[in-house]
Amino acid sequence: MLHPMNTEAQDDGMPRRWGVLVVEDDSRARAFFEASVQRSPRLFWLGSAGTVQEARTWLAGTATIPDVLLVDLGMPDGTGLDVIRDAVARFPGCEPLVVSVFGDEENVLASIEAGAVGYIHKDAAPEDIAQTIVEMKAGASPISPMIARRVLAKYRSLQAAVPGTAGAAPAETALDETDRGLLSAREHEVLTLIARGFSYAEIARLKGLSVHTVQTHIKNLYGKLAVHSKSEAVFEATRLGLLSHPG
Repeated sequence: MLHPMNTEAQDDGMPRRWGVLVVEDDSRARAFFEASVQRSPRLFWLGSAGTVQEARTWLAGTATIPDVLLVDLGMPDGTGLDVIRDAVARFPGCEPLVVSVFGDEENVLASIEAGAVGYIHKDAAPEDIAQTIVEMKAGASPISPMIARRVLAKYRSLQAAVPGTAGAAPAETALDETDRGLLSAREHEVLTLIARGFSYAEIARLKGLSVHTVQTHIKNLYGKLAVHSKSEAVFEATRLGLLSHPG
């Protein structure tokens, strides 16, 4: 069922409120997410979709930019990955948060590649998903510990399978010489802080920049790395040797 769009206005002088589109086929889970969003003073509910087609129809017809896409992957008429791709293509500022029963590395990495900023397993979903969304908008990249362990294990196995990467130091040196020039010194500093979990505002304070300037650097490095989210940028930069292994 596709709910009518809610286009709540932003009050002047009030903290920014983030609009959330919920895409979930299970009616109970959908109602739970809607209620959590509607209770939060920092969020407002834009609408909900129970199928991929409904979500695509909403995205194609809306004039309101969704700040957050809360999306399941397993849908009756396809995959939530297609919704993520459509959302970030039409609205580059939209940040998708996946909440799914799928915990395998393939789905997680596919979600990150599609543009997801966070990935929560339904078995480990917080009681207040709204707080997770607010933290994500502040710069966090929420991911369930179980999911993080699996992704890191997969990443390490891929690294081990590549000749010359076991020792790390020679390979990283070679990559530094050929690829580090891809990013400017400032972009590399910003990306390093993102990888350490700092928010845009914290990076701005640390570097003596405006938040707008930080966002501009992030937009530029996204383009250079051909990515659409912070988590994807960190993953791709680490893969290229532009960042050391997370740890």
